[in-house]
Amino acid sequence: MRLPDRDRTLWNRDLIDEGQTLVRACVRRDAPGPYQLQAAIAAVHSSAATASDTDWAKIVSQYDQLLTLTPTPIVALNRAIAVAEVDGPQVALTLVDDLELDSYYLWHATRGDLLQRLGEADEVRAALERAAELTDNPAEQALLAERVSAQLAAVPLAASRWAGSA
Repeated sequence: MRLPDRDRTLWNRDLIDEGQTLVRACVRRDAPGPYQLQAAIAAVHSSAATASDTDWAKIVSQYDQLLTLTPTPIVALNRAIAVAEVDGPQVALTLVDDLELDSYYLWHATRGDLLQRLGEADEVRAALERAAELTDNPAEQALLAERVSAQLAAVPLAASRWAGSA
């Protein structure tokens, strides 16, 4: 399930509070490592009541730090997702397209999300279908198929709007 679609009222606040206490203790040591930074990113996510309330600029900053310690394409992909919330989907898509992750289904799913936000219907379907092909996880395949179906259902509406303006 995508982050904006999650029901945060179901999250275990006691465990979140405990985790955030541990992260704050680690931050006070001022010797960040990759796991501490990943925990700090999770703490920012879990402290927001909704996805739109998330301090995305802080998450980008934390990913910048993580990227210096763990310069992997996966970290860069996750950073690009946060960048999309701060600087917009076009900036993030440029970052994503520079990554060599063509065989990684979440790269294609991320591209699909960004392309959808940019209104690129045909490219969205192709990206989501490719993501579904690359994962063996039935739950992920179902979510991706649902997103493709939703995209297909939206296309006639968009086409009918254009037809009336000719």
